[in-house]
Amino acid sequence: MFVPLKDKTLNRSPTHSHFPACKLRALTSRPIKTIANFFVGLGESMSTQLRMPARLLALFAAAAFSLLLVSCAGTPAGTAAPIYAAERGVILKRTYDFQAAGKEMEYALFVPTNYNNKKPTPLVVLLHGLGSNPQQVIHYEGIVQQAEQRGYIVVAPFGYNTGGWYGSRGQGKNMNVPGARGTAAADIPDNLGELSEQDVLNVLDIARKEFNVDRKRTYLMGHSMGGGGSYYLGMKYPDNWAALAPMAPAIWADAGELSKIQKMPIIVVQGDKDTLVNVEVTRQWVAKMKELKMTHEYIEIADGNHFNTITRNPEMIGKVFEFLAKQKKK
Repeated sequence: MFVPLKDKTLNRSPTHSHFPACKLRALTSRPIKTIANFFVGLGESMSTQLRMPARLLALFAAAAFSLLLVSCAGTPAGTAAPIYAAERGVILKRTYDFQAAGKEMEYALFVPTNYNNKKPTPLVVLLHGLGSNPQQVIHYEGIVQQAEQRGYIVVAPFGYNTGGWYGSRGQGKNMNVPGARGTAAADIPDNLGELSEQDVLNVLDIARKEFNVDRKRTYLMGHSMGGGGSYYLGMKYPDNWAALAPMAPAIWADAGELSKIQKMPIIVVQGDKDTLVNVEVTRQWVAKMKELKMTHEYIEIADGNHFNTITRNPEMIGKVFEFLAKQKKK
């Protein structure tokens, strides 16, 4: 389901540099002596105009050049430069070097304007649905508004492509669903499920390295395929999450698996007229939560469908964030 972009979106390169081209390779590939002579010559040519010693001017120019080199050099794969003030309060489109996949992988990021790197900040990892992408899911009405209001960071991984299922349908590519809708055939590797799962963990790790993330208040949230992914990754990596928020979750596992995470708080959202995810399946999972005496909340939306009921429902998203805000790992 396409959701029109309403917020300013900024692109950052894999190294997150503000110098996209960094056209200094010709100069920096020369010997150090040549570069030094260049700055000495530059200082001498400017000294008569500015009435400053040539060597002092050369020193200033070299210092500025060094700062530029640092910016262009970027940071190692999987890490990032500190967030700029201008990049807070807006949705960023980023990429990182996914070495196991042999490609640059996109993810979306939102950092609240009041972010303080000296203060642990709650994090929401947000998973998109089948055929969707990070930019669409992070633009669901209410997501960034709640994150801004509450001071939460949000990251939305790609999950390798638009239909990797985050590993919830297996580690391979034979998922018996049109799971790679919108992607080229060459973009469906034999280990699609494995890569989709790993991408989520990679983006979580990137966020933890770049920001002061509160590991006791890190939440996993997703819609449809992403809702199923929330269940799956929540049960497989329970130590990473303080709570789960699956919305219209497409899940094929047995609800009995919830016994693995009996102490995990969960809020579930489902429309009762959803034609893609059967409301009865969701009710079975919620019934199991009640049986296990889990901390949970269930929002069933009367006449709710699979799309607009979730994507354009800021009031419901507010209730989800309200539930998450009450949950903290011990």
